[in-house]
Amino acid sequence: MSKFNALRLGAVAAASLAGAFLATLAPAAADALADIEKAKVIKIAVPQDFAPFGSAGLDLKPQGYDIDMANYIGKALGVKVEIVPVTSANRIPYLQTKKVDLVISSLGKNAEREKVIDFSVPYAPFFSGVYGIAGEKIASADALANKTVGATRGAIEEQELTKLAPASATIKRYEDNNATISAFISGQVDLIATGNTVAAVIAEKSASRKPELKFVIKDSPCYVGLNKDEPALLAKVNEIIAKAKTDGTLEQFSQKWLKQPLPATF
Repeated sequence: MSKFNALRLGAVAAASLAGAFLATLAPAAADALADIEKAKVIKIAVPQDFAPFGSAGLDLKPQGYDIDMANYIGKALGVKVEIVPVTSANRIPYLQTKKVDLVISSLGKNAEREKVIDFSVPYAPFFSGVYGIAGEKIASADALANKTVGATRGAIEEQELTKLAPASATIKRYEDNNATISAFISGQVDLIATGNTVAAVIAEKSASRKPELKFVIKDSPCYVGLNKDEPALLAKVNEIIAKAKTDGTLEQFSQKWLKQPLPATF
């Protein structure tokens, strides 16, 4: 073998060894799903004071739509669920710092949030709509002509309804949600524009005037939040949510906590 060839082979061998060494130093690709399955535990952030999605029950244990969803996902994965109560302000930081694996905390999706985390398919309806007593035949904003609708002053429902309602409609504005709720329960108005969570509160307080959804004003469903670049976990969570929708679990959650069936458009 010539001296030149020997030097060349030596250089190749050295480069190969260096490459192998560097490969051992490189961090392995993240796989949150594999880590969860190995640990047999999943940590899930849930709301701590936002009924009916998450709040403390009489036994001081977390309860609500989001808690049921978290437990459903844990059961589907075959792992123990560790519930981590969070606020709106810290739920995404908890995810980014790996204090939790998922956020199931009435989380809406927007462009800013999509820059830093990923979202599942929607698992819960969250929307503003016009509600009314049984028998009111209202299917759109146009059908509010010559009708009176109660709404909370300054709320998004009141602002949107002001844009949508025909000129002959009367919007009766109340100063806060409690006043709007009282107006509907007492019969001062038979139609109100409000959020589905407020409608659930009314249904709890007054079974005789249980509000029925007439039409949706603004739709902003809830999604499971997870860290970027976790395709296996995202695919699995989406699969579990799809099954929950197909087998009627999401319908049960909606009836139990929101006192309404899932919207036809969900």
